[in-house]
Amino acid sequence: MKAVLDACVLYPTVLREILQGAGEAGLYQPVFSDRILREWVLATAKLGPEAPALAEGEAAQLRAAFPRGLVREHPEIEARLVLPDPNDRHVLASAIASGADALVTFNAQDFPGHVLAAEGVSRRDPDGFLWELQSRHPDAMERVVEAVRAKAEAISGQPVALKPLLKRARLFRLAKAMAA
Repeated sequence: MKAVLDACVLYPTVLREILQGAGEAGLYQPVFSDRILREWVLATAKLGPEAPALAEGEAAQLRAAFPRGLVREHPEIEARLVLPDPNDRHVLASAIASGADALVTFNAQDFPGHVLAAEGVSRRDPDGFLWELQSRHPDAMERVVEAVRAKAEAISGQPVALKPLLKRARLFRLAKAMAA
């Protein structure tokens, strides 16, 4: 399954790392464009002046990890799309151009289901998307999530409880499933 990752799901570090880990485990193929990655990098500026440089490095790692996931921009597809926010047309265009099955985003209102369905793309919230991957591949997802938790512990220098970590990333269903 191919899934376009909207910039809003790349910005929270824990969420991005879980999505990336699931892709590296072969549970789905992440898709993104340079424009999506630029939006994510720009969004990190509110974290401080050094954050965009760090995000640029992480975006480079994402490109290197998934070279087949990078889709070029398609202005001809964008031109025919009608969405509530015209600035989001490039995200749907990336999904169409890449043949993606899904668009993973928190922004449900910006991607009406009927518009996406007409293009053969489903809108998925990240929690439901990852919960579904966990339901289908529990062992692989447990390894992915545990690696992200262990990294958070290494960075903080203290124990990090899994459930609160996932809840801060707005992954409520995944947190419940992982606790079971």
